[in-house]
Amino acid sequence: MSDTRVIVLVGSLRADSMNRKIAETLRDTSAEGVTVEIVDGLDQLPFYNEDLDGAATPAAVTSLRERVGSADRVLVVTPEYNGTMPAVLNNAIDWLSRPYGASALTGKPLGVVGATPTPYGGKWAHEDTRRSAGIAGALVVEDVTVSQSAIGVDVLTDPEVLAKLSEAVRKLVDFRPELVAA
Repeated sequence: MSDTRVIVLVGSLRADSMNRKIAETLRDTSAEGVTVEIVDGLDQLPFYNEDLDGAATPAAVTSLRERVGSADRVLVVTPEYNGTMPAVLNNAIDWLSRPYGASALTGKPLGVVGATPTPYGGKWAHEDTRRSAGIAGALVVEDVTVSQSAIGVDVLTDPEVLAKLSEAVRKLVDFRPELVAA
């Protein structure tokens, strides 16, 4: 049996981002048979513009589409900015949503996790990410969402939080699209 490749899109560009560290922790602690790869370079994607999406599609876009398209699963690890997903993540989903009907996300199981220093733990950003990715063609795995408040807890060392995050990855990997009723 081959490894399950999980591609991770991180919604924060900050080098010391808590969500980046969550993604790295999930990569470094992935189960046997699971390869977790973090996509770098979302900041290199131009804002989506249909005029750029054709014969001369930017190399960063082509690379992102190829990596996501060849993955078995997609995990988004994101904070919440002003009650929604960060612009860099929205832009990546916009690029991944094309071409319509045959996007890199079409039929791809996707889950969303992350933490933010608010009482709501990023739930609005996660809801918006799931909705947008679903419209783009992803198979959103609803029970994979982990919205963690970072108030008063070190999400990188708290065993309960780490267990929830690891369980989310396990559920994403174990998800069987063929069992979803059409």
